[in-house]
Amino acid sequence: MEPLTHPPTSNDPEWNESYYFCFYDKKNKVGVLNRVGFKPNKKEGMTFYFLFLPDGSIGAFHATDDTENYPGALKVENVEQHCIEDGKWKYKFEGPMLIFNNPEDFAKVKENPEVINDLVGAKIDLNFEAINETYEYSEHMTAESLEIGKKTGDLHWEQVGKVSGSIQVGEQTFEINQCIGQRDHTHGIRDWTGIGNWIYFVVWFDENLALNPAAVGMEDGRVGTGGFIFKDGENIPIETIRILEHSYQDNGVFPISTVLEIVDKNGQQYTLKATPGPIIPVPFRGDDGEVSFLIQSFGSFQLDDRTVDTVLMRF
Repeated sequence: MEPLTHPPTSNDPEWNESYYFCFYDKKNKVGVLNRVGFKPNKKEGMTFYFLFLPDGSIGAFHATDDTENYPGALKVENVEQHCIEDGKWKYKFEGPMLIFNNPEDFAKVKENPEVINDLVGAKIDLNFEAINETYEYSEHMTAESLEIGKKTGDLHWEQVGKVSGSIQVGEQTFEINQCIGQRDHTHGIRDWTGIGNWIYFVVWFDENLALNPAAVGMEDGRVGTGGFIFKDGENIPIETIRILEHSYQDNGVFPISTVLEIVDKNGQQYTLKATPGPIIPVPFRGDDGEVSFLIQSFGSFQLDDRTVDTVLMRF
């Protein structure tokens, strides 16, 4: 069983343990992105909760605390993730959410609160049940990819599952029934501003085919890769990823398309084309004042001749 929490493996104040959860319900046209993260060396917890809503707007909650609940509970303020047993998780939230008609405005809210379009109450109660064995990235990565990958943490677990429950936001209620989603868990020192580029896709075609390719690009041109393909009940490690195309909007920051060549450990080669939908840019500021954006989006993918809409991409 995947260990749920770890004592810090470093005295670095940026040592972090984080837990991520996402899914998209095509029937209701609702997507969820949720993260709780802890930096116990500096007594800092952080969470965000994003709802992609059917009209194109988003609901957003962001908060920090002093890690008083960690490691006893994976909770920051009123956002909680709870492992009931191996492969079964519960995700709960109750509190206020800011509504942004334009998701990209989330990055501007500190400097310009007028980009907020509404403030509503929300209550979210969701259950996750795994359909695959947990996959741990580092066990299948090359030494060079492991070294580059340390920019995003030392250990990294992923698991695909079915999500059910309910979402209430403002006057809207959505019943979620057996949608495919994914959870992850990482720990280590993260340096978002020290990465040239980061591509992380979670692609769910159905319960027999899902992909999780990830690539970290450094300023010197080196690329670290990892991830897996879940196919017909088996986790197949990704052997190599080659970035064939990666283009941006005019601002040079927000992506508009990506094409990857992926080869799995069995030697099978795939071409994956990705197009993001509405984008939520989450800003991270380094010690020198440099700002990097973690791009959160649901979009569309084509794997060879097969297509699927509204699956997760992070840049």
